[in-house]
Amino acid sequence: MMRRMVVIAAALATLLTAGAAQAADHEVKMLNKGAKGAMVFEPDLIPVAVGDTVTFLPTDKSHDAESVPGMAPAGTTPFKGKMSEKVTVEIGAEGVYGVKCTPHYGMGMVALIVAGKPVNLEEASAVKHPGKAKKAFDALLAQAAAPAQ
Repeated sequence: MMRRMVVIAAALATLLTAGAAQAADHEVKMLNKGAKGAMVFEPDLIPVAVGDTVTFLPTDKSHDAESVPGMAPAGTTPFKGKMSEKVTVEIGAEGVYGVKCTPHYGMGMVALIVAGKPVNLEEASAVKHPGKAKKAFDALLAQAAAPAQ
């Protein structure tokens, strides 16, 4: 009887930790200069699964990562990292999440997290952006809308 309870407890523990073991962390560098030019997140399009985390790394100083109002699935919590500090965000719902570097937003320093299907793409596409951020988000949102190949 005791052995049977131990086997059952082990099976339950395996089931409970299986989801956590599958979650991934995606690292994004905050850079003064990257493959796409000056003031960029690299990568700037981050495909993830619900339950994954995204960690923004202050590879170069004077950057932060902050959610863009109106560019996240309904019911999710906005985030704002501190300047020149690492910030990790847990992705809690399917959809797209817009991210900006506050001081370099108008220069186009933006990123897009895509968790599963882009269910809030229409709402996210309606958000207005300053300067080069508009062009950058237009390109990222078009990629998110394209069917997976």
